[in-house]
Amino acid sequence: MESSKRAGAIVQLSGLMVLYVCLVQSSVSAAAVTVAQGVVADSDQQVLKELMSAFDRAEFAAQRADLDALMQFYEEGYNYHGLKRHDVRRVWAEVFSHYAHVMSKHVFTDLKVVRSGTAMKAYVTCTGMLFGNEKESGKHITIDSWTGEVHYLVKDKEAWKFVGNVGGALPEVPASSAPHHPLF
Repeated sequence: MESSKRAGAIVQLSGLMVLYVCLVQSSVSAAAVTVAQGVVADSDQQVLKELMSAFDRAEFAAQRADLDALMQFYEEGYNYHGLKRHDVRRVWAEVFSHYAHVMSKHVFTDLKVVRSGTAMKAYVTCTGMLFGNEKESGKHITIDSWTGEVHYLVKDKEAWKFVGNVGGALPEVPASSAPHHPLF
């Protein structure tokens, strides 16, 4: 038991170290996203800008606790291990009811873009955290954190949106890297 706790602490510490290094040596979006150097090929720079813009819009909605605006970031057919879009809406509503000043930080460490005709999907490897202040105590806490998770997004006619785990991962992405954080 102790060794698994120690291993978990090492993984979290490693993730925070990656987050720190990436914050120091990176490009940063207006709100929530930092991109580690060398993540994107020149051909995917426009996709990266669009993804950062989508994450920024979601971040601004989360900071305002604007549930309707935030839910625009989730695709209608969203499915995350059986959680549907309405389930994620309920979870975000609970977060906003218990926490104020909700914010997130994301460090993109890898990006794979798949184009099929006019359809585009993005697989973004990310380390980050969601944090806020407990409304009851005012204490600043980490609500959630993740290391090396893969966000699956699809570009619809309007913008990039989360798909969840519908359609599975790229063949070279191991099943163990499936996202476990449906909030972002």
